[in-house]
Amino acid sequence: MNIALVSQNVSPGFLIFRKDFIKYLVAQGHTVFAFALDYTAETKAAVVELGATPIDYSLSKTGINPFRDLKDTLALSKKLKAVQPDVVFSFFVKPSIYGTLAAKLAGVPCRIAMLEGLGYIHTPSKSGFSLKKRLLQLVHGGLCTIGYAFADKVLFLNLDDPNDLAKKSLLNREKLQVLGPIGLDLDSYPYKQIATFEPIRFIFIARLLADKGIFEYLEAARIVKQTYPSAEFIVLGGFDFNNPAALSSFQMDEVIEEGIITYPGHVTNVSQWIEESHVFVLPSYREGFPRSTQEAMAIGRAVITTDVPGCRETVIDGVNGFIVPPFDSAILAEKMIYLIEHPEEIQRMGDESHRIAKERFDVHRINPILADIVIGK
Repeated sequence: MNIALVSQNVSPGFLIFRKDFIKYLVAQGHTVFAFALDYTAETKAAVVELGATPIDYSLSKTGINPFRDLKDTLALSKKLKAVQPDVVFSFFVKPSIYGTLAAKLAGVPCRIAMLEGLGYIHTPSKSGFSLKKRLLQLVHGGLCTIGYAFADKVLFLNLDDPNDLAKKSLLNREKLQVLGPIGLDLDSYPYKQIATFEPIRFIFIARLLADKGIFEYLEAARIVKQTYPSAEFIVLGGFDFNNPAALSSFQMDEVIEEGIITYPGHVTNVSQWIEESHVFVLPSYREGFPRSTQEAMAIGRAVITTDVPGCRETVIDGVNGFIVPPFDSAILAEKMIYLIEHPEEIQRMGDESHRIAKERFDVHRINPILADIVIGK
C-alpha cells in the first residue's frame, strides 16, 4: 500500500517517535511518504535512510488564521493527490485535523488521525485554565468536530484525552480508540543495574517549561538539599525563549550558582545520563504518554511523577515509583527524601519499572497493532 504519514516536524516526529514504525511498514512492503514542515537536507537524508520518501508541506503550527489554514490544507491536498496514498495517517494537534481534511479533499480512501496529547491549551496552570485557554479549547473543539468527522479512526494514548476532548467537541465515539504508549526499541535502552547509591541522583528530562514541572522540581531539590546536601539533581532539556512560562537562562544560572542542580546543556547521550542516575522525576501538568519516562523505566529506574493524564499511566504508586499531586513541591520533596532514606526501594522500584517496560513498551509488539489500525486490517 501507499501510506502517507503527515507529521508536524521531522524530529521528533519521524526520526524519534515514528522511526521504528516507518521501518516496520517498509519491511512489510509498503511505500511510505513522510510529510513534514521543517525538512533540511540532512533530515531528508535521514528519512530516506529509513526507507521513506520525504515531502515538504506548509502549515502554521500555532496560528489560528482560518484563511492561511484553508490555503495550506488545499495545498496539502494537491500534494497528497500527487502521490495517491491508500491511507493518510496524521498526528500532532494541527496536522491530525488539517491532514485529515486534506486527505478527504484528495479522495484518500482511508484516513487515520492520532492525538498524542491535547497540548498546551488543555494543560492547566496552578490557578486552573485562563480565559484565553478556555476560548482556545472551544476553537480547537470546533475544529476537531469538523476534521475528525472525516477520519475513519481517531487514536489517543491515554483514557483522559478522548474524554476531555469530547467535552469541547462533537465526536463519534465509535471512531475513538486508545492505543496506549507508542513504545520503544527496548534494545536501545537496556537495563542497567545501579552500581552505587552514593550520592543519590535525581534526573529531570523535558523542555524547561512550567507545565513540565521544572519549577516544582527545582523547589523540591532546594528543600531536599537542606537536609541531604549531597543529593544530586540533574536537569536535561532545552530552553524555550518564546514561551513566557518557560524557565529563563537567568533563572537557570541562579540555581546553578546556588548549587541546586547540574545542567550540562545539550547532550546526545541521554540514556547514559539516565543510567548514571537513580530516580527519574517528571512533575508535569499533563502528557500524552511521556517517552522520557518509558526510557527511564526500560533502563530500570524508579519514577516519581504526577497524578495527571499521561503521567499516571506510567507508575503504579508504591510499586515502581510514586505518584504525587501536581504543583506540590513539598510532597515531591517528601518522596525524594523517602527514597534517599530507603535506597533499597530505589532498586526494587527500578526493577519493577523494567518489568513493566518489557510488558507494555516494546515497540516490536506495538507496531503490528498500530499497522493493523492504519492499513485497515
